[in-house]
Amino acid sequence: MPCFLGIDYGGKRIGLAISDAAGRMALPLTTLQAHGTLAQHVTAVIAAGEDFDIEAFVVGLPLNMDGTEGKQAKLARRFGTELERVAGKPVHYADERLSSHAAAELLQPAKLTRKKKKHRLDRIAAKVMLQEFLDARS
Repeated sequence: MPCFLGIDYGGKRIGLAISDAAGRMALPLTTLQAHGTLAQHVTAVIAAGEDFDIEAFVVGLPLNMDGTEGKQAKLARRFGTELERVAGKPVHYADERLSSHAAAELLQPAKLTRKKKKHRLDRIAAKVMLQEFLDARS
C-alpha cells in the first residue's frame, strides 16, 4: 500500500519520516547530510525512499510565526518543485513552524548526548510534521 514520505529540508541536514501504509501514523526514518546541490539532495531523498511505495511527498514549510514565507520556506519550495519534477509524484507542503521544538521536547527524556540528539532531531521533526499532516487529512 502506498505511503507518504515526510521531509524536513534544511541547509545542513534533511530529516525523513515515513507513514504507515494506512496513512495514520508517521515514523522517523533517517537523517541525510545535505551536502552538494539541490539536485543531489533530491536524488538522495528519492534513493532513501526507494524501499517504500511512495504515493506522495510532504515537504515541511518553515513559515515565519506570522504565517509569511521567508528565505527558508522559499528554499523548501524550490526543493519540493524539483522533487516533484524528478520523482513524478505529488508534493504537498505542511506547516512545520514548531516541529523542531516539539522534536526537541520528545527527545528530552531520552537523556542523549547533545551530539546524538542533534543527529536524531531532524528525523523526529519530520515525523512530527508528517503526523500533523496525516492527522489533518483524516
